[in-house]
Amino acid sequence: MSVFKIILNTIPRPILIKLSYLAKPFIAFSLKGNNYTDPIDGKSFRKFLPYGYEKQRENALSPSTLSLERHRLMWLYLRDETDFFSAEKKVLHMAPEQCFLPLFSKQKNLDYTTADLYSPIADVKADICDLPFEENSFDVIFCNHVLEHITDDTKAMQELYRVLKPGGMGIFQIPQDVSRATTFEDDSITNQKERAKIFGQYDHVRVYGRDYFDKLRTIGFKVNEVDYTKKIAPELVERFCLSKGEILPVCFK
Repeated sequence: MSVFKIILNTIPRPILIKLSYLAKPFIAFSLKGNNYTDPIDGKSFRKFLPYGYEKQRENALSPSTLSLERHRLMWLYLRDETDFFSAEKKVLHMAPEQCFLPLFSKQKNLDYTTADLYSPIADVKADICDLPFEENSFDVIFCNHVLEHITDDTKAMQELYRVLKPGGMGIFQIPQDVSRATTFEDDSITNQKERAKIFGQYDHVRVYGRDYFDKLRTIGFKVNEVDYTKKIAPELVERFCLSKGEILPVCFK
């Protein structure tokens, strides 16, 4: 293991994230190259950074935008398959990701609102299980890697459905174990290290299985299970450092 990886593994994750934003320009400069490209900003590097909570993934974190595989996949889908960057839309972004927030907030075609119960960068302080918005308010909702933290994810899904306009689109990514047919939860596991080992992070309350999509359907969503890496040339999947076979849950009301 390299000295760099040892340092990464010994720094607490919240501190590492804060340091990453401060050090981003220096890291990006030191890793300049032509092997891999972040499609979000078009910048290329000789390698991406490793990232992961329990197990680190090589070439996962972009040195420039700090995007992960799932962020880059969603960006490509929005850019190439939707009118998100051209049509006028009212957008709700739950727990906004830093790699998207500055870009989406500058889009002239978007009426862009961010919301979260704890995030200091969100516009609105909001509980996802009791959103302070009227029914049928938003054309697009993003809620990525949030639901696995929410005890009552059914209520959260119902709220997302309630505030989405008829015909509107939502993308609700979650960490998913596709080898599981059904979602696993066990509140009796309280040790943080054990929870991190089983659930991926100590603050996750479940591991979603393949039934995640059907649960969204029971709420009322029409769900397209989009394996978007199949539509991307294999050499670009590698260049953009995407996770082959990752499913985008694209939901419609």
